[in-house]
Amino acid sequence: MPDIPAKMRALVLKQDGYSGTATGPSIEHLSDWCALAEIPVPQPKASEVLVRIGLANVNPSDLHYIKGEYGQPRRKGVPAGFEGMGEVVAAGEDEAAQKLLGQRVAVSASRGGSGVWAEYALTDARAVVPLHPKLSDADAAALIVNPMTAWAMLDLVRQAGAKGFVMTAGASQLGKLMARLAKEMGLACVATVRREEHRSPLEGLGVGTVLNTERDDFDEMLVAAMRQVQPTILLDAVADRHSAEIFAAMPAGARWVIYGKLSPEAPALPNLGQMVFMRKKIEGFWLTEWMARASPESRRAAFEKVQERFVSGAWKTDVAATLSLDEALDGLAEALSGLNRGKVLIKPS
Repeated sequence: MPDIPAKMRALVLKQDGYSGTATGPSIEHLSDWCALAEIPVPQPKASEVLVRIGLANVNPSDLHYIKGEYGQPRRKGVPAGFEGMGEVVAAGEDEAAQKLLGQRVAVSASRGGSGVWAEYALTDARAVVPLHPKLSDADAAALIVNPMTAWAMLDLVRQAGAKGFVMTAGASQLGKLMARLAKEMGLACVATVRREEHRSPLEGLGVGTVLNTERDDFDEMLVAAMRQVQPTILLDAVADRHSAEIFAAMPAGARWVIYGKLSPEAPALPNLGQMVFMRKKIEGFWLTEWMARASPESRRAAFEKVQERFVSGAWKTDVAATLSLDEALDGLAEALSGLNRGKVLIKPS
């Protein structure tokens, strides 16, 4: 095992708890929310492991979290960042944690642990995934949040017996993953985007119908798409007025599954009579909860299948920028501008 220093550099949170705001996953300056600091390297106990971070990922949920708008409270002075990859360099006494020593893993932050925007991260052994030797570091750093969400939600569509579904934020990395998987599963997909130039890439991935919510003819195109495809599940990362319009246009028995809040706009609830007379439902999806409910065997099988998709080339991670900790503090907001160019990664050392 490599020598572990007493101190490490990390982007730590500047505030505690919730902010009470709902401004969405965007920032003007990371320094408003995080500080670059030298802090003690945490020590693993029991089922915990210490991971030397190779690459960390930046997701919309990270921005919600550092701004105090996520479903979990911030902890001042603790490193931010939910997802990354690296090597397990120390472990607690539990056998499961000890077995991970020396392994290259994907890592997600666990309750009571620390975030991955740092040189080292502390997490529970159950929150790391041993990696396929041929999986790239970039794919490994973004292995959990988007790919597993794509896998879980398309499995939700399949188990519901739906023949078609709608996804918002279609040009996002997650949208592209779902587009490729839906084509292989034989599911009809209607995707929404906000820019005309985002339509053709999705059509190239096999999405049969791509709607631009900013076009003047969106309402007419939406009605036509609903009649043609008859989708019964809406997988929604945006949760704005367009989402409500889509849900209202969907057939009886439709389910609106909200898994993100990219828009700060609060949607007006659709005609509530739909819930009664058309048996429609609105529900939420949280990957953490889904993984907690799944059996260890189911989680292991899902991660193996997801990694195989990246290794085979069926899925890939587009990378827009890779920043050091210093560069991230000053340049993360700019790197994240121009949505859907690819993931922004942080390389701590």
